[in-house]
Amino acid sequence: MLSSVVSKISKTTKIGVIALSLPILSACVEPGGGVGQKVDTTKPVKVALLIPAGSGNAQTEALAKSLENAARLAVSDIKGAQIDLKVYATAGNAAQAANATKAAIRDGAKIIVGPLFAEAANAAGIAAKPKNINVLALSNNTNIAGGNVFVLGNTFDNTARRLVRYGMSKGLRSVAAVGAQNAAGEIAIEAVRKAAVASGAKYTGSTSYVFSTQGVVGAVSAIKNQVNSTGTQALVLSSNSAGALPVLAQLLPENGITSDRVKLMGLTRWNIPAETMKNPGLQGGWFTLPDTSSISAFRGRYAAQYGTNPHPLAGIAYDGIAAVGALLATKSSDALTR
Repeated sequence: MLSSVVSKISKTTKIGVIALSLPILSACVEPGGGVGQKVDTTKPVKVALLIPAGSGNAQTEALAKSLENAARLAVSDIKGAQIDLKVYATAGNAAQAANATKAAIRDGAKIIVGPLFAEAANAAGIAAKPKNINVLALSNNTNIAGGNVFVLGNTFDNTARRLVRYGMSKGLRSVAAVGAQNAAGEIAIEAVRKAAVASGAKYTGSTSYVFSTQGVVGAVSAIKNQVNSTGTQALVLSSNSAGALPVLAQLLPENGITSDRVKLMGLTRWNIPAETMKNPGLQGGWFTLPDTSSISAFRGRYAAQYGTNPHPLAGIAYDGIAAVGALLATKSSDALTR
């Protein structure tokens, strides 16, 4: 279970960080049982790691390498179990993810860790299902969870619930959501709505925008009108630094949505990249992080092993392999089933 929320202020900014302690494995599954492969825990168990390598995008390649490094670090840290890890490239797309999954199964993999991106993870799950093999997706998109697919990433539901509850504890009793007109945006908005209902906060509605710069700019007036007409005290943003967040952070204060009037909250990691934390429009806002003591320990171990810092998302690959190791350490032949 997630730990209680702890609020603290960064030394370099005035952005609040709500610390979350991630579970070893978070999943949304369909009713039923018997999914997954039986294993012989007296021997090394073959585990496949699917990463978005081969995309041709420099940033994605760096992320993929960091995920692989983190996974290998986890293998070396496992006690009481043996993992034979093999890595497969998905290029970040669904078709190659499906092919990589089939290749991993032919090679004898008993469980799949990854992919990272939702569509690729969904494709991997579909490819693995006929062979009764579970997929521990590194995604945080619960729409792909169910059957043989488990979600390892911290979900919008978890994050929204913690943000809204924490806001309620600070007297912020009305909340609205802002998200893109795409699958992720719809999931995020619904997560905020459910969090408000569950927490007893007043949900004042949502504003969505076409996923483009022009679309974001055009939505600002609608956001302003909604906030002003409903008395919204907290505004939850679903976008990240690579999406609409920088534009919203600039335009919302320019249109009177300032931190002294409305608390901005983020469903995504505002510290990726770190420069985002310095954005004037986000000062006074809140976002969530996994437990920082665990992050520091992982970063230290990673840097000592590889001579560089891990990508901020690398820890989830470590957690995925560590989860498999913990299951295998039970010495049960059903360790990888549910």
